[in-house]
Amino acid sequence: MNFRSFPTLLVSAALLALPGCNQKEIAALQQQNSELTKSRDQLALEKSALAADKARSEEALRGSLLSKNQQVNQLNQNLGDAETDLKNKDADLRNKDADLQSKNARIADLQSALAQKDAATKALRQRVSDALLGFNAQDLQVSVKNGKVYVSLSEQLLFKSGSTKVDPKGQDALRKLAVALKDNKDVNVLVEGHTDNVPIKGQTASGARDNWDLSVMRATEITRLLTTAGMDPAQVTPSGRAEYLPIAANDTPANKALNRRTDIILTPKLDELFSILGQN
Repeated sequence: MNFRSFPTLLVSAALLALPGCNQKEIAALQQQNSELTKSRDQLALEKSALAADKARSEEALRGSLLSKNQQVNQLNQNLGDAETDLKNKDADLRNKDADLQSKNARIADLQSALAQKDAATKALRQRVSDALLGFNAQDLQVSVKNGKVYVSLSEQLLFKSGSTKVDPKGQDALRKLAVALKDNKDVNVLVEGHTDNVPIKGQTASGARDNWDLSVMRATEITRLLTTAGMDPAQVTPSGRAEYLPIAANDTPANKALNRRTDIILTPKLDELFSILGQN
């Protein structure tokens, strides 16, 4: 027996027992009762559905809240990492700034040392030019190249053809140069002998067998004269370049004469510059 329909049967039995009730009234009441029962059942279903929806919503909210909490924790972690990274970068920036200031200080020192070197080179050039003022410009030239002072002396001023003995006029020029330089202990002196490309035939009276010999012997003889006149031998170095460093093409007698020369190269010592560069 269906107990859910039991109240309806009771109502129907009660209606039948009521005096004065006709069949139409009873049928109407039964219809109303049936509709109320359906309405009640529908409300029960809706209540059950709402309860299920509520449970699902609560579960979804709990899941969403958990996800949000996890997101918040992750954001807090990211924020902490970002703050740590920012602190590290800030420390690195301070270190780089200190390093940059140190490098700028070294650059300033280097620029000051270079300026002093340039001033010393110009003063040295002027001193040498003044000492050699009376000589022909075609035979003796003083110039500055690459921070060095070049004293270029022609073969005509110094030597007879094929000879390694310096002529009296050349000896005079070398003595004056030595006097101007002997007190400059901070200058290195390189004596370079140069020739044209005409090969030596046989052996010269000086014993030179080729242009290498001739250029080295001439540079050595000039070095000997400079040191005899008072320059410190530790400052002076002789070298021979033969025909391999010409200043003009060996295609005319005039150009060949230009290549037959001796360059005395004066280089201020760079100890201070090297000391600054060595700090890097």
